[in-house]
Amino acid sequence: MQSVDWTIDGLPEETQKLLRAYVKDVTKIYGSELEGIILYGSAVRGEFLPGRSNLNLLLVMSSYDLAVLKKYDSLHTRWSKDQVVVPLFLTVNDIQSASVAFPLEYQDIHDCRRLLWGQDPFVGLKIDARFLVAEVLQALRGNLLRLRQRLVEGRSTEEAMTILLTLSITALLPALRGLQRLLGRPVLAHGEPLLKDLETALSIDCTGLRDAVLLKRGEISPGQKETPRLMDRYLECLTRLVTAAEARIT
Repeated sequence: MQSVDWTIDGLPEETQKLLRAYVKDVTKIYGSELEGIILYGSAVRGEFLPGRSNLNLLLVMSSYDLAVLKKYDSLHTRWSKDQVVVPLFLTVNDIQSASVAFPLEYQDIHDCRRLLWGQDPFVGLKIDARFLVAEVLQALRGNLLRLRQRLVEGRSTEEAMTILLTLSITALLPALRGLQRLLGRPVLAHGEPLLKDLETALSIDCTGLRDAVLLKRGEISPGQKETPRLMDRYLECLTRLVTAAEARIT
C-alpha cells in the first residue's frame, strides 16, 4: 500500500499539514498492522472550526489486541494536544457488521469520509435501513433525556447551559441526518440547511436548534440573561422534534 495524496476542500492548510504528519507517525508505528486511515466528521463536511472542532479518525487494522492498542499511547500524548481524538480501531470484519450494530454512526462515516492512507473498506458497504429506525429514535429521545439530567447536575448555571447546548446539538446532528434518510429526504451535511429541511418535512419550528448551531460556531454569545431563554427555546424545539419524528417513523 502506498500513501494517498490528498487535499481537503475548506480545511485550513495548517490542519492538512498536521494530518499529513499524523499519517506519517501512525504508519511508522503500526507498519503492516495498519490497513487504512480515514478522516470523518466536521473536517470532511466543511464545518471544521479551528480551535473548536476535533479531528475524528478511524484506523483500519489487520487485527488488534492489547499490545496493538498500547502502541497508540505515545501518539495520543503527542496528538491530543492538536485536538486529534483517540481514533476508532476497526478491522474490515468490524465494519462489515456495522449495519446491525451501529447503522447510524457507520452510515454517517460512509457518507462523509476521506481516505488519508491505505485502503478504504467503506467502498461498496451497504447499511441496512431496517436497523436505522431504532437507533435514530434512541439517539433523539436519549439526547433529550440526558440534557434534562445534566442540566440538574450542572445546577442550570450559565456556564453549564452554554456547554450543554453545544454538546447536545453536536450529538444531535448525526441523528438528524439519519432522520432525513428515514424520511426519504436528501441528506444534508451542514447544520442550518439540515434543520431548515426538517422544519419543512415535520412542520415544526427549529429556531432554538439553529441558535444552538450558531452558539457552537461562536457566532453568537448569549449573556447571563439570554442563555436561560436560549436553553428554554432549545428544550422546547427538541421536544417538538422528537415527538414529530416518533410520529413519522414508527
